[in-house]
Amino acid sequence: MSDSNGPSATALDTFPRLLMHHARVRPQRPAMREKAFGIWQTYTWSQVAENVRAIACGLAELGFRRGDRLAIIGDNRPRLYWSVAACQCLGGIPVMLYQDAVAEEMAYVLQDAEIKFAVVEDQEQVDKMLEIADQVPLLEHVVYDEARGMRHYTQTMLMGLDELQEMGRIHDRNQSDFLNGEIGKGSSEDISVMLYTSGTTGKPKGVCQTHGAFIAAAKGGVEFDRLSEREDILSYLPMAWVGDHLFSFAQAMVAGFTINCPESGETVMTDLREIGPTYYFAPPRVFENLLTQVMIRMEDAGWFKRSVFHKYLEVARKVGADILDGKPVAAGDRFQYWLGNLLVFGPLKNVLGMSRIRVAYTAGAAIGPDLFRFYRSIGVNLKQLYGQTETCAYVCLQPDGQIKLDSVGVPAPQVEVKLADSGEILVKGPMLLKAYYKRPDATAESLNEDGYFLTGDAGYFDEDGHLKIIDRAKDVGKLNDGSMFAPNYIENKLKFFQHVKEAVCFGSGHDYVTAFINIELEAVGNWAERQGMSYAGYTDLAQQSKVYDLIRECIEKVNAELVSDPMMSGSQVRRFLILHKELDADDGELTRTRKVRRKFVAERYEVLIDALYSDRKNQYIETEVKYEDGRQGKIAADLRIEDCKTFPPQAGAKAA
Repeated sequence: MSDSNGPSATALDTFPRLLMHHARVRPQRPAMREKAFGIWQTYTWSQVAENVRAIACGLAELGFRRGDRLAIIGDNRPRLYWSVAACQCLGGIPVMLYQDAVAEEMAYVLQDAEIKFAVVEDQEQVDKMLEIADQVPLLEHVVYDEARGMRHYTQTMLMGLDELQEMGRIHDRNQSDFLNGEIGKGSSEDISVMLYTSGTTGKPKGVCQTHGAFIAAAKGGVEFDRLSEREDILSYLPMAWVGDHLFSFAQAMVAGFTINCPESGETVMTDLREIGPTYYFAPPRVFENLLTQVMIRMEDAGWFKRSVFHKYLEVARKVGADILDGKPVAAGDRFQYWLGNLLVFGPLKNVLGMSRIRVAYTAGAAIGPDLFRFYRSIGVNLKQLYGQTETCAYVCLQPDGQIKLDSVGVPAPQVEVKLADSGEILVKGPMLLKAYYKRPDATAESLNEDGYFLTGDAGYFDEDGHLKIIDRAKDVGKLNDGSMFAPNYIENKLKFFQHVKEAVCFGSGHDYVTAFINIELEAVGNWAERQGMSYAGYTDLAQQSKVYDLIRECIEKVNAELVSDPMMSGSQVRRFLILHKELDADDGELTRTRKVRRKFVAERYEVLIDALYSDRKNQYIETEVKYEDGRQGKIAADLRIEDCKTFPPQAGAKAA
């Protein structure tokens, strides 16, 4: 990270300094690509630095000052990433918001962060800003990236990003030393970004992270996986998510590799295949969806293709992970795997856009061991990491050759991890948050007297020093007979099945475990068509008896697995229902990162939980929903409630 003409590595302690360093030492290397109108546009590091300079000087001309907060709202776009860097150049604090959040949700963050300036992607986001303008009186300037549709907007607070940059270039010509001076004032202890928590248990909190914290996390990951400037990554996850900020911003700034922005959310898979990233990151939900698509396509394939696929998939399950880890494998099995790679795995990875992947990570939620095993078995070096927004998504990493399906690896470089007497995971290191914004009480509660961050997760170390996560500490409970109940563990097993999109389990303080199920509409719809079934929509399909039979089969397979686990054999699902609607972030049931807001769901569907723990066979419910256009309505249904087969625990397991 240093050169004979540039500053030493020790001086590269803020993101603006890292950016200017790359512009000096690798000016013509591609820093970013964006697909627009079907064509990939490339921006070199020198071009990125020039654009960031223009945006920063333009913001300064508008009155942006050190310490001000800049809201960034939109899909992954180069000019939005440049706006993050420009804000940091001025000593400001970028605050990313989820682009799919409704206006009311945005109002809370804009108020809480005391936002005066916002850079947004397009007309849709501008409309949200105008809708809530009276609720956020501090908001003075809204700068938009995409000018399409903005011709007749006359509000004085609005300005195009092109106009801002032109104003900035004039400012830079007139005061050529200004921006260098502002960058020089920066410190590694300055707040580099404010990311809001997902709010699973209450209102989101603004997590203030310093340049030093994110650079330490980025450097640790880059060195751990030997990343270089030659990597390509597809940046498609929400910019407001800590995972994207670590992988698509911080690590790119440290290593100097290339960020690729897709054309739209709908073209991500096509763009993924075209880019062929060498480094990839996705939450479990994305990997689940990709596997579901594969399985749907195979069900529609002819008999011969299906037979070949499943034959070699068995070979992959048997030896694929061992081959990937460099472990000894019999010559016959190795040959069979080579043949499978030629006929099945290679073409499959090509279709998924994973042919060039050297390292892939998943985080954000626990991933089911079966799902994890599938990708590693076909030769994708998928690994888990563990972290939170408050730790820059950097706590544990899995070393190559030491991958365990049910662990999140070992403590990352410079990170200390220990367990409290209660089993809660405590972490310490340079990547910890500086504070929750305007919440000294919450900051004090999150750190103990020794400076360890209280993660709220329960886990334990295995004999090799690998950390295993059981569940959120607050969610782990017990059944009335004393059996342990860890809902997330069961839910992840259920979600491995392509027909199950979401599952929410209940059981703490009860005699047995029950579950809400959301079916995967595309997968179950495809299956239903082959069965000759007709249906009018999600609610109709979800309540059909054949669909219940299909889901019951999935649950009973999970029960058969749980019975062999001494800790979890008592947590087999005994009764279930299929919800009449998909859990939705707009309805408050999920966070914007697709995590279930468990307490909210339990309160909203209390009548259904009561029915599951009674002898009722059905339950009527009427639920209010919000539509994308802002309208509200109701969905009503008489839900079926059905029993599942459970299995007696094996010897040595605690009886249910």
